[in-house]
Amino acid sequence: MTATRRVEMDSPDVETTETGFSPSPTLARLYPEASVGGYTRRDGFVDFYTRVNALLDPSSEVLDFGAGRGQWAHDPMPATHTFLRSFHERVRRVVGVDVDDAVISNPTLEDAQVVPSGSPIPYADSTFDLVLADYVLEHVTESDAPQVAGEVMRVLKPGGWFCARTPNKWGLIGVGARTVPNDLHTRVLARLQPGRKAEDVFPVEYHMNTRRDLRRLFPSPHELVVYGHSSEPTYMGSSVPAWRAAQLLDRVTPPRLASTLMVFVRKR
Repeated sequence: MTATRRVEMDSPDVETTETGFSPSPTLARLYPEASVGGYTRRDGFVDFYTRVNALLDPSSEVLDFGAGRGQWAHDPMPATHTFLRSFHERVRRVVGVDVDDAVISNPTLEDAQVVPSGSPIPYADSTFDLVLADYVLEHVTESDAPQVAGEVMRVLKPGGWFCARTPNKWGLIGVGARTVPNDLHTRVLARLQPGRKAEDVFPVEYHMNTRRDLRRLFPSPHELVVYGHSSEPTYMGSSVPAWRAAQLLDRVTPPRLASTLMVFVRKR
């Protein structure tokens, strides 16, 4: 089993003030609607977690796969983001696993387990109604990918959902990340996104990040739904010209090459 801490790659660029969250100048300039509630019409976080919440009810048991330290619970977020992500307050329980012992400090988990790479998920068959993997699949190695898919399906109840958000291998983020050697990722991201902590940056693999890979790893009779999404280009730092260039590129990019894949698999 391979999991790692998530990196919220398309959360809005934010600043904090004495009154709490406010959009950064770059976000506010290019997406003025962010002044209404703190999120934009392109917000991938809202898109993904609205759909996740629609699959949950008070009786749901959830596994956060690659839960890490719970970065979202520490960083400033719009109130809508906080509500959508705080589903642990509205379900029966949320537990988490990760290869990093930072998961033990995650304040949103009822139970946290450190699981070495290549090891089974330490929960019984058909335990969970939903398994979440938010920006995790891109870190799974080629050798571990089949086991990760198999373990996720094993711990899901029949009819349960695996919900994942991950970069598209052939999208702008995926291509860009794969052109940068893993040992330089921290340095490059420090320039593009000064607010990102080094402990939230991890090597990328991209073996579960195409529609073909996902069809192979989650074959019939499971129900696989995948669609592309392109969010605000926060990966371009705070440069307005860079954001505009990325926006233009997004507009001419075919939907199948959208930067992010939203992945939903129903166990049959």
